[in-house]
Amino acid sequence: MVESDDIYTKDGTVDINKKPANKKKTGNWRACCFILGNECCERLAYYGMGTNLVNYLEERLNQGNVDASNNVTNWSGTCYITPLIGAFLADAYLGRYWTIASFSIIYFFGMTLLTLSSSIPGLKPSCNGNVCHPTEGQAAVFFVALYLIALGTGGIKPCVSSFGADQFDETDEVERKKKSSFFNWFYFSINIGALIASSVLVWIQMNVGWDWGFGIPAAAMAVAVAFFFAGSRMYRLQKPGGSPLTRICQVIVASFRKINVKVPTDPSLLYEIVDHESIIHGSRKLEHTDKLKFFDKAAIDTQNDYIGESLSPWRLCTVTQVEELKSVIRLLPVWASGIVFATVYSQMNTMFVLQGNTMDQHMGPNFKIPSASLSLFDTLSVIFWAPVYDRIIVPFARKFTGNDRGFTTLQRMGIGLVLSIFAMITAGILEVVRLRIVQKNNYYDLETIPMSIFWQVPEYFLVGCAEVFTFVGQLEFFYDQAPDAMRSLCSALSLTTVALGNYLSTVLVIAVTKITTRDGKLGWIPDNLNRGHLDYFFWLLAILSLLNFLVYLWIARWYTYKKVAGNILA
Repeated sequence: MVESDDIYTKDGTVDINKKPANKKKTGNWRACCFILGNECCERLAYYGMGTNLVNYLEERLNQGNVDASNNVTNWSGTCYITPLIGAFLADAYLGRYWTIASFSIIYFFGMTLLTLSSSIPGLKPSCNGNVCHPTEGQAAVFFVALYLIALGTGGIKPCVSSFGADQFDETDEVERKKKSSFFNWFYFSINIGALIASSVLVWIQMNVGWDWGFGIPAAAMAVAVAFFFAGSRMYRLQKPGGSPLTRICQVIVASFRKINVKVPTDPSLLYEIVDHESIIHGSRKLEHTDKLKFFDKAAIDTQNDYIGESLSPWRLCTVTQVEELKSVIRLLPVWASGIVFATVYSQMNTMFVLQGNTMDQHMGPNFKIPSASLSLFDTLSVIFWAPVYDRIIVPFARKFTGNDRGFTTLQRMGIGLVLSIFAMITAGILEVVRLRIVQKNNYYDLETIPMSIFWQVPEYFLVGCAEVFTFVGQLEFFYDQAPDAMRSLCSALSLTTVALGNYLSTVLVIAVTKITTRDGKLGWIPDNLNRGHLDYFFWLLAILSLLNFLVYLWIARWYTYKKVAGNILA
């Protein structure tokens, strides 16, 4: 009997045929290879068209610095809002596997339409020299393609990291340790794709043409889809647990219905089913916590909770349901602290690129590196720090902290927030030096000044280092702390920090432009940056990042980690 039990996972996962997942035939790194390959190609497609998007909008759609920057951040923000749609469908109805599969098709259609809009006469804007004249219809086709891609990412982003983590059984001590490493290698694979995109593809876009520059990412997306389906027989699938939003609403409604009922001092008196599994399909039971006691009222069993002989889920909820809601509420302050960090991160596709456009981009006498390609140093930083963190920093830190992961996920995220402050300070110092060269030599009307673009490398490198700590820590934190049946939704919640960070960047740019251009002034971010003060914008972000970190320290000290009461039996 024991041998039979050891054959199958105990975390509720099944195989593609909906049978209990066999440990030897499914999951683990054998399945993750396909998931990592899929993610590498998908990210190559995403960054291949997104990294240099600000330059396409300026060159082909004839937009200025502010409009192009805001369009990029608005689109990028939408790419991180749509995951809420995909996550809800995954957790409630489709499961992560079928959600990824379905939305990948939409993604591919968007990439194909984008390629057509930049290559087919009639769909691509007509240009005379360096000046293009897009029609409203051409611009509309381009933005339809762009937002189809945003919708497609909505089913992939919140599910793929959680789907990869699902391949390791949490009830197995050996597999549980591998799961922490998975998140590092997952982010590593993302940046391998981003490296190719920011170097090879950006160069192709600027020197060969946008048709090839968008066509190759479309082909990469087709490869990503093929990779994903190739591993189907090896995957472990978590069953969808029903609508998490309905369960949350039930707890809230039940709590307010019993607003005058006193919570018992003994938590064992609160309602919970006696079976090994929780009432939520595919989820482990959660232990009762003392915080947010108001919602415990939903688990107080009273005579009014029954309609006839049937129990009303809108009147009485289990402790696990209540703790689901508490877990989400506890996550919200940590989630909010990631918004300013995401604003800093978004500068790589906007202000860093615009700053680089004003600098000497030559590497040798005949080769010119596009300013957007400098983001490859962010990627190289991640590729360097991800394995260093996993293989060197974690074992070293473990000796001092006693934590298997080296640092707690909250500590890891905090280190990244500090690094982001230094990234903005570095960008600000570089802009101060650049403007002094402009003023000293009267370079105000030069498109590029004789200052190497490679002076931007430190700011990109610091952002990359910060990513390894904050973004990877965030992935792991939200997966670990999310209730079992809400992992896609909580992963999507973590991604919305990037969306709101992009939107915050847009708001800041609009506000700064409006305030600083009063009385006929050029403002901080004019089309000619040599006559502006982009450094002031970087100082503003550095100050916001510092204030955000101070608030985060208080949040991290207050946070209580989730406690699981038992295993799921397959």
